[in-house]
Amino acid sequence: MKAVRDAVRRLVREDVVPREDEIEETDAIPDDVRRKAVDMGLFGYTLPEEHSGLGATLYEDVQLAFEFGYTTPAFRSMFGTNNGIAGKVLVNAGTEEQQKHWSAAKLFCSEMVSKAADLAVQIHGGMGYMRGTVVERCFRDARLFRIYEGTSEIQKLIIGRALLKGVK
Repeated sequence: MKAVRDAVRRLVREDVVPREDEIEETDAIPDDVRRKAVDMGLFGYTLPEEHSGLGATLYEDVQLAFEFGYTTPAFRSMFGTNNGIAGKVLVNAGTEEQQKHWSAAKLFCSEMVSKAADLAVQIHGGMGYMRGTVVERCFRDARLFRIYEGTSEIQKLIIGRALLKGVK
């Protein structure tokens, strides 16, 4: 899986990052980049190999998430749903302990990226809020993480219910 991570790193840095402005302007991932992602198996990297996936473990999924995080969230969202749906398996078949740690991790990470992006805008002042700057794009994209795959408010309800189960 190290080879996959390294290939994703190259794809993100060499093909996606240089074209972030194009992706933002057209609101689409270029076809050649999409084709490379398909050829690499990124539309099913968390699916088991017997189902034509790459069979990435949770640890490997996190490593790939770090690589995807280097660029616009639009790139990861292109195939994130295919892999994110695997989270439904965790919800439906995972242990209670796994589910608690999942809910909590998503909430923490999405809130922290939003705080970091907000601080970046604050540090850069008015220029950090200007459309077309990297800081502004990070600030705007960070908001997506608090909505995608369950809003922060829904995540808090899930965590709260899990905590209250033990109080009865």
